[in-house]
Amino acid sequence: MDLSRPVAVGTPVFPGDPEFSAEPATTIAADGFAVTRLGLGTHTGTHVDAPVHVHPDGATLDELPLGLFAGPALVLDVSGRSVVDVDQVRDAEGERIVLLHTGWDAFAGTGREFDHPFLTPAAAGFLRAGGTRTVGIDTASVDAPDSLAAHRVLLGTRADPGVLVENLRGLGGLPPRVEFFAFGWALSGGDGSPVRAVAR
Repeated sequence: MDLSRPVAVGTPVFPGDPEFSAEPATTIAADGFAVTRLGLGTHTGTHVDAPVHVHPDGATLDELPLGLFAGPALVLDVSGRSVVDVDQVRDAEGERIVLLHTGWDAFAGTGREFDHPFLTPAAAGFLRAGGTRTVGIDTASVDAPDSLAAHRVLLGTRADPGVLVENLRGLGGLPPRVEFFAFGWALSGGDGSPVRAVAR
């Protein structure tokens, strides 16, 4: 199942991030082949955050082990909550990849997408201590507005990095356990990248 949000001109981006743009660089009619020139931020649409997104000495996207981007995942239904705290993630102890279904993907493009549920730093710490290294969520961020506290915890250290996959969609249609894949670009020095996220 495709868990990625389509990206097009006008796709909402996190406030302050570069807007997405796409325009022809060459055309079949004029050049015999089509190439599109893109303009975007590394956190456009469904995307992955690397540790260097919030830690100056954190691992970059191209330095991260591929195992962070794929594997068995637990899907937790935390819908109906504005704040996700430790009690909502207790069942994730020992799970390397955890996907948080808030249901907020239903508000994409409505103007409410940035007034979303968020993970408390305590819940982030519980996940991290329990072995979780990849967290996916169907909101624009795992954090409350004007905070990066959960990011800083979950993205870990250079020696023991984690990743976040944000702006997922369709988590409500998944069973509790899936195989999850969310590979981004091998972007040298990258702080993040758009991904095609898939569950099987």
